[in-house]
Amino acid sequence: MLHAYINAHLFDVDQGTLVPGGVVVEGERIVEVLAESATPPASAEVTDLEGATLLPGLIDAHVHVYAYTADWTLLARQAPSYAAMQASRLMGQMLDRGFTTVRDVGGADFGLAKAQAEGLIRGPRLLFGGKSLTPTGGHADIRGPGVHALDAYWSPTLGRIADGVPAVRQAARDEIRKGAHHIKIMANGGVSSPTDRISSDQYSEEEIAAIVDEAAMARLYVVAHTYTASSIKRAVKNGVRSIEHGNLIDQEAIDLMAGRDCFLVPTLVTFQALKEEGVAYGLPADLAPKIDEVLAGGLGAIEMARRAGVPMAYGTDLIGGMQPRQLEEFTIRKEVVPAVELLRSATVEGARLLRREHELGRIAQGYLADLVAVDGDPLRDIDLLTRPERHLRLVVQGGKPVAGRLAAPGVRRGA
Repeated sequence: MLHAYINAHLFDVDQGTLVPGGVVVEGERIVEVLAESATPPASAEVTDLEGATLLPGLIDAHVHVYAYTADWTLLARQAPSYAAMQASRLMGQMLDRGFTTVRDVGGADFGLAKAQAEGLIRGPRLLFGGKSLTPTGGHADIRGPGVHALDAYWSPTLGRIADGVPAVRQAARDEIRKGAHHIKIMANGGVSSPTDRISSDQYSEEEIAAIVDEAAMARLYVVAHTYTASSIKRAVKNGVRSIEHGNLIDQEAIDLMAGRDCFLVPTLVTFQALKEEGVAYGLPADLAPKIDEVLAGGLGAIEMARRAGVPMAYGTDLIGGMQPRQLEEFTIRKEVVPAVELLRSATVEGARLLRREHELGRIAQGYLADLVAVDGDPLRDIDLLTRPERHLRLVVQGGKPVAGRLAAPGVRRGA
């Protein structure tokens, strides 16, 4: 069955402009992009968007769908079934904000992805890496100094410990066996880990190279959690494709990334949220001082990356009760990045990072019909995206209306 969405202003990701027109959808794909004066096929059901802006579905390239709490030790002790229910809730809320695809970089697995793909749960299309790989005492090692054992693999934690080249190769192969779309490593200390420091490099260069080699053989890529210039350079030199956070980067590391087309995925909103309400949502109070170490450099890192032409995707990394702030990354980054580039980061650049640029991130014939209709012009006021309760008219995912006012039961759609 054909469905036409007409009377819209389509975001052209290449030109960076809004173009009057509409789209025709059949099944899960866009089959035609309509010019402003074009008439939709007579057989098509028609939805008049009444001048709304039509964007490609938004992509968040750094989420943790299991992270319903900011206390990793609590998460590790939770029943997987309960954590899955929490993930289902969080994923549905992401869809309600306009995110039709997300990349989970620690925790999500083939079960959640399968449930979403089969329609058992509402949520964005889920590209997952399984459990992050961490060295002993690294960022995903949630044990305090007096704890000797981790819970079983199937506890809903975000990482797994692997030390030494043979062990990291085996761990990477295991995540690939389980269907991972990428492999995540902890290459630097982190805010929420109990025994490391922000300044600590993690994994030897030999271990990083071995993980990258395993991913490459499976035609996948490696994602690295890292803040400091030192750890970024070690990761990029050894083939890592996606640097997460990067707050404490320097020009040498920026130039290295630019020369290798390595992506930066800033996640400034999570540090702002952690500073304002992290402890209230479960972050252990003794870890809170780490936040200030990484918070100040974030906008400067983005400015440096933008000047050097480093590709950047949209990411948030929010955890616990802070996840509703997912759209606020637009507001924070607008201080140094124009709205058109912000929209590209959450659409076409995100798709390129995910290696799905042939089917996601554009409003074009043959692409998946992932669409977001909003009232107003986000090129003039990017903040309107942060108010979906007011501005979100419709979310279409794979050709199906799934959120927004026009997707509500009983709403009449027609020209």
